Amino acid sequence: MEPVITSMDEARRIVRFRGGVSCRREEGPLGLILIGRTTDRPDETATLAFAGSAPSGLPEAVEDATVEQIDAGRYRISTGRREWIFTARSAHLHREVSTIFYRAITPRPVPWSTRMFWRVVLAMASNPVGKRVLLALRRR
Repeated sequence: MEPVITSMDEARRIVRFRGGVSCRREEGPLGLILIGRTTDRPDETATLAFAGSAPSGLPEAVEDATVEQIDAGRYRISTGRREWIFTARSAHLHREVSTIFYRAITPRPVPWSTRMFWRVVLAMASNPVGKRVLLALRRR
C-alpha cells in the first residue's frame, strides 16, 4: 500500500482553475466533471472528468479551485475556504485549444475563380429561369 500524502507540497497538482468552476455530477462512468478556465492558460476552457462518484457536499459551482492527486486513486479539490477529498479510478484533463489553433493557422484565401463560380451559381439559383438551367445541367 502506498503512503498517504497529507501536505500540499507533496501532492501532484493536476490543474488550478481561475474564477468560476462548474461542477457537474453525471450518471455513468464519469461521475464528476469540472469545467472552467485555468490560471496558466486563461484563454482556454479546461474540462476535468473523474471516473468515480462526486464528493458529498460539493456545490454546483466553486471559485478558484485547485485539483490535486493525493495518491493513487485519491484526489483533493480545494478552494480558499473548503476542500473535498474523494476517490476516483482516474482523472481525464481536456483543454479546448481550437481558438489558439485557428489563430496560429490562418485559413487559406479562397481562389478568385471559386468565388466567381459560386457567385454565378447562387445568382442563377435565385430566379426561376436560372433554376431551370441548373436543373438541365444537372440532368446531363
